[in-house]
Amino acid sequence: MPSENAGNVVVALAQPPVIRGAVAENLTTHLRYIKHAARHDADVIVFPELSLIGYEPDLLEALAMPYDAEAFKTLSAAAVENNMVVIAGGPLINDGGKPRIGAVICFPDGARTFYAKQHLHDGEEAYCSPGDEACLFTVNGVRIALAICADFVHTIHSDAASARKAAVYLASVLISDGGYEADAQCLAGIARRHGMPVLFSNHISDTGSWQTCGRSGGWNAQGERLVGADGREACLVIAAIRDGVLEGASGRVIAMDSVA
Repeated sequence: MPSENAGNVVVALAQPPVIRGAVAENLTTHLRYIKHAARHDADVIVFPELSLIGYEPDLLEALAMPYDAEAFKTLSAAAVENNMVVIAGGPLINDGGKPRIGAVICFPDGARTFYAKQHLHDGEEAYCSPGDEACLFTVNGVRIALAICADFVHTIHSDAASARKAAVYLASVLISDGGYEADAQCLAGIARRHGMPVLFSNHISDTGSWQTCGRSGGWNAQGERLVGADGREACLVIAAIRDGVLEGASGRVIAMDSVA
């Protein structure tokens, strides 16, 4: 029998504080956000770029993680326990080369896959190597494409996702105060060009010398921002997509400062 949720997906955009290089402490924060997202019936939760260590290029080599890292195993167990796809950012070991800015994607059945950022920001090439494979996965029949930050600036990335039948474009990012307007216009343009919702999760902590701006949220297929945080508050943004449509009325911002 088809699932009663077929065609519908609820995405939690995590906007947590992150401590430089503190994997254990940041992992604890991730688990708290995952648990709370489950209370709001999220099917997917996504964290910002390099959320397990902060956006700290100088730490990538020292903190690069193997694919069987304990942190990934812990996130995978949380995905199973909470029946949710969990996407978290971390540096990935790259045998024979510089580490990669990556994400682990943990599924409710215990499976895990990984994605490495394909398009590096200026200066990142000194610390890491680009990935070379796209990441698309399906939840409740909804095809989701994953991007990490500068990926979305390159039209080839979203064009390829659309060509592979993506119905949602989901980005794990670091966006600064000064970069928000231009990046928001770019993300809204992806939504309009490909006629699909575009969502992103951003940092709120000052990290890697960047003053980030939060404002995690999303645009509908017409490029209208319907859900999102107002600024740098610690929160979850809950975005519901029903039959391919991002529902503004269902969007919620859940404050996390006092949530256990």
